[in-house]
Parts: sequence; C-alpha cells; structure tokens
Amino acid sequence: MPCSTPAAGSLIERRRRTSSPSLGTFPLFPADPLCLERGQGAHVWDTSGKRYLDCTAQNLCISVGYAHPVTLTMVGEQMGRMQHCTTLFHHEQPVAYAEELVARMPEGSGDWVVHLVNSGAEAIDLAFMMARAHTGHFEMVSLRNAYHGLHFGAAGSTAFSPCRFATASLQGFVHAMHPDQYKGAFGPGAGITPYLDELRRTIFSSTAGHIAGMIIEPIQGFGGVVPMPPGYMKEAFRITREAGGLAICDEVQTGFGRMGSHYWGFEAHDAVPDIVVLGKGMGNGFPIAGVIARREIAQSFTQVRFFNTYGSNPMAAAAARSVLKVVDDEGLQANALARGQQLLAGLHRLQQRHSLIGDVRGTGLILGFELVRNRTTREPVVEEGERIHRRIRDAGVIMVKGSATRNTFRINPPMGITAEDCEVLLDVLERAFAAG
Repeated sequence: MPCSTPAAGSLIERRRRTSSPSLGTFPLFPADPLCLERGQGAHVWDTSGKRYLDCTAQNLCISVGYAHPVTLTMVGEQMGRMQHCTTLFHHEQPVAYAEELVARMPEGSGDWVVHLVNSGAEAIDLAFMMARAHTGHFEMVSLRNAYHGLHFGAAGSTAFSPCRFATASLQGFVHAMHPDQYKGAFGPGAGITPYLDELRRTIFSSTAGHIAGMIIEPIQGFGGVVPMPPGYMKEAFRITREAGGLAICDEVQTGFGRMGSHYWGFEAHDAVPDIVVLGKGMGNGFPIAGVIARREIAQSFTQVRFFNTYGSNPMAAAAARSVLKVVDDEGLQANALARGQQLLAGLHRLQQRHSLIGDVRGTGLILGFELVRNRTTREPVVEEGERIHRRIRDAGVIMVKGSATRNTFRINPPMGITAEDCEVLLDVLERAFAAG
C-alpha cells in the first residue's frame, strides 16, 4: 500500500495532530493518502520508493517538470545573492520578468503592465479590486461551474456550494449559466446563443445594469474540464463591456502554452481581455502569481495604497523566468499540443470500447473524460469511478477527479511529459477499465 511504511504512518499522524483539519477538505485518497518524498521530470516517488506518473502536476503547478535543472540553477543563483527584496526597493528579477511577460501578450493588443503576488486566488482578488476601482461599479459576473479560488472575493466568484461561505466578503457576485455543450442547462450541443441571451438577462435582472467586470476560464478546470465553445468568450466580453465592465480572463490553469495550440487560452477565442490573471504553473512550484492589466486600469488602482509583502520576491521571479525560458527553449508548447493529440486519440479509442466513458474533452495537456451511467441520460457514475481511480493509482499513475459530481477524471501532467509516458498512461487506463 502506498503509505504503509512507518515513516508514512508517522507523517499522516503528525499532520493530523498539528495541522488544521481544513487541509483535508480536498482528499485524493481519504482512507489511504499518498505521502510523497521527491520528484523528477513528470514523476514522483512516495515514502516507500514507489514511482508514479503525476498527471496532476500538483494542481497544475509543476509546469516544466520536477527538479528541472534550469529552475534549480536560476533559483539557486538568486538565493545566493538575495532571497527577498520588498517592492519598497527595486530589483532586477521581477522587472525583467514583467518585461518578458508583457512581450508574450498578443502583438498590438495594448499597453500592458504586471502586478506580481503570491497565489492565484490572491491575483483574482486583485483583479476584482482593479476592475471596481477603474469602472466605479461593484457587481461582478462569473459563470456557474467556475472555480477561481477560495479567498475572500475569489470565493464569491467560485460557483460551487461546498466552496462558498456565509460571510459578507462574498457579496457583489452573480453567476450566469456556463455554456457546457455536453450537458448544459440548454441541452447538449445547444450552441452559444441561449447562453449569451441568459447572460444579458442575468445582468439586467441580478445587477444594477452596469457591472465592474466578468471573469471567464477558457477551460473550466475544477468544474470538470469544460471548454468555452467557439465564439462565447468574445461575445460575452463584448456584452460585459457594453454593461460598463472589464473583461477578465482567468489563465491560472490555461496559460504558458499548456493548451498547446496557443500560449494563452484567450488567444484560442480571438478575445483579448482587459485583465489577465496568472498563477499555478507560472513558477514551476514556487509561490508566485500575477495580474497583467492595461496600463490605464492599473493606474486607476493607484487611488488607494496596495501592498503585498512577498509580491515580486526575486527567487519566485527567477523561478517564473525559468518557466518562460524552458517553455521556449525546449518547445514545451509544441510538446503539449503533440502529447495532447496523442492522449485524445487514445482516450477516444477507450471511449469506443468502454461505455462508462461518456465524453472526452480538452486540448493540449488540459484534458478530461467524464464517466456516465448512460450516454443518453448522462447520469454521473461515482462508485465505479472510485474503483477505477484506485486501480489507476495502484498501477503507478496519479490523477484527480474534478466536477461537482466527482465523475470527471482530469489529465494535467507536467508539460515535458514524453510520448512513452503517454502510452504508459493509456495502457494503465485500459487495464483499469477492462477490470470491470
């Protein structure tokens, strides 16, 4: 068993005694948690020495791989010079990183500036504050099924009841129907028109008629790998701007080439936002996140003082710069596209052989497959999914299940995953499903 060693048992008990119980509210294997010790490339090892292919990338944070030599070198060199420099002073690393980020925005799309923080949820909150300061409006629109984090304003925009709290900090958010083309509110394959009409009605009926902004994930991640259908983001952003709001794109999971086809998720939709939120894989496991905003929006936010003690930390900025370098130098965006196509083809073959797989979706290395009892009614399958999940883990692959109904398996490995690893993954899935 993965955590049957004395060291693992001790670790589990020590965490139980000394750490907050809230750390266990997102359990992967509640009765038998994994105790990880080290990682290399796309693999991790537990305390018993067993190796796993990590198809979670630690919630998509490990973008270019565990222990990547470029990350280790750049962070180590910075650590040897200076481990922290507050924004009260100037430092080369965060400035150079901001320059490199801005250079990766679409050519001719505007005058962009960068504000660095520590986590994606923190960046989401900052984006909301910027939008409200710039527009003078208060209410924000997000989509049902959306996950933007669990801190303060971010929790208000997240649209799952288990992730919401009865506190005043959640005020000012309304939720429009998400345009799910598999099992959305308007039926399978309904297109975008009914969802855009519903968005207009939501703004009219649930807000003051003018809003601060709307936030969209190009692919809803925690919500079950639900891609925005073609045309929706562009039109939704147009409706948002007509209502006086700013278009905000949550690229925490989709950015930095992980989609394969495009560096940023919004580029796949020909929909340039006013604010872009970054996080997770941005630092290859180091705590860094950020907001890219049009200069005039960031200028509006200078009406108040905003300070973040560890924002722009030079070690985290060095890690983030290493991600940009490795993605470029090693062609990881192209690899994400190729490996995604390889996995999608294999998943579709599995779907043909196993009726439990109702839908396969995603792009690049943001993929998912949904388990259903019946492909017509699309009733979620959970119990069988638990057995399959355990078989996958026992065979040496770590994967998480997303969506409110816990029946969508997510495939989000580090972007350097090899073709051989993908074949191993597909073989493990085949054997897990074939076992019944």
